[in-house]
Amino acid sequence: MMLKSSRKFFLAIAVVSAVAAAALLILRVIPAAVGPCVVVFFASLAISSMTHASFKSYAFTLWVFAFVAASMFYPSAFGTWFHADLKILIVPLIQIITFGMGTTLSAKDFQRVFTMPWPVFIGMFLQYTIMPLVGCTIALLLGFEPEVAAGVILIGSVSGGVASNLINYLAGANVALSVTMTAVSTLISPVMTPFLMKTLAGKLVPVDFLAMMFSIINMIIVPILAGLVANRVLFSPKKWARQAGSLAVISAGCLALAGALFFWDMTFLGGLAEMENGLILGLALIAFVALAKLIVSILLNGPKNWMDKALPVVSMSGICFIIAIITARSRNELLTSGWLLILAAMLHNAAGYLFGYWGSRAVGLNEIDSRTVAVEVGMQNGGMASGIAMDVLKSAKAALAPAIFGPWMNISGSVLASWWRRRPARNPGTAAK
Repeated sequence: MMLKSSRKFFLAIAVVSAVAAAALLILRVIPAAVGPCVVVFFASLAISSMTHASFKSYAFTLWVFAFVAASMFYPSAFGTWFHADLKILIVPLIQIITFGMGTTLSAKDFQRVFTMPWPVFIGMFLQYTIMPLVGCTIALLLGFEPEVAAGVILIGSVSGGVASNLINYLAGANVALSVTMTAVSTLISPVMTPFLMKTLAGKLVPVDFLAMMFSIINMIIVPILAGLVANRVLFSPKKWARQAGSLAVISAGCLALAGALFFWDMTFLGGLAEMENGLILGLALIAFVALAKLIVSILLNGPKNWMDKALPVVSMSGICFIIAIITARSRNELLTSGWLLILAAMLHNAAGYLFGYWGSRAVGLNEIDSRTVAVEVGMQNGGMASGIAMDVLKSAKAALAPAIFGPWMNISGSVLASWWRRRPARNPGTAAK
């Protein structure tokens, strides 16, 4: 009852904000008040949807719209804080998000490659052929300037996004296959993404293969491996994982090692080395997870699934903030070419779903696995693409496509999941003839 009342309350605020924004625009009075009305509209709608079972999956996208609106109306708010450029937060935020992804994985997710090699191989082949080639074609056909075009190709050249696992779950598809495909496509991304970018976008922008490879390892692979360690700390059935002493030693040891690496880099190297950046943060996060488990699960005897509840909030907040930082730096370009980028996102995403599904059916995968592959191929890792654009390509314009493609993929994925959920496969184990 209380949830229903709060949902109605925030929905009412959203309606009032929308009416107020429309009235201010039509009457052309108090233009400075339009921005707050638009931001409040999306934020209230997001909060309202979070309490509704049917619309809960759209809450993340609505929060993204709220942050995008805030960054479009107030770009300086996402520019510098205390004389520090906020773009320095992009890579650490992506590392934290990726670490969270790693905590949901285990060795079994990689071992499944040997039990279902054909679907995984087909998924990887389609992932790293269809998406980059379609991205390149769309970028050239729509006539984007070189840096923006490189961003479109980049979003097609990265691995699958972790959001695809949730979408496949909602669609009633093969979640085990989905998780394995995401893990495998991520592990091979340090080679595949630089290779594809060098081949397809090398004439548009300078692409340093090794710099991009090391950036992906530092930003994605190292945090995932740290997350796998944290997974053992959190969910291992062994005795040590339930003992306060063991958790305290793990936390203190990882924190000490992280501190030693940081001191070494700052003292002898004059700054954080590229590859050790992710390792230091990964060790610190493992220490935090062990300490949090010690306090929440053992000392306070709290809920066992506290991490499952906390990680989605952390990931959602991090992605929203990343998109806002990028949007603020490319506000003028978005006002002139934003609609074309939205069109590109729709075409690229739809091509991934269609070719992913029918390509899988054509080589004999069953209905459920074909749906799974379609979602995996169609949904890219926007966070990785954003990080590479800012960290390696040094271009906010190249980061525009990932910033726009990400929210659209979540919208289309949620719609597709609802569609397939209402239409279960009649013969899920039957391969295409």
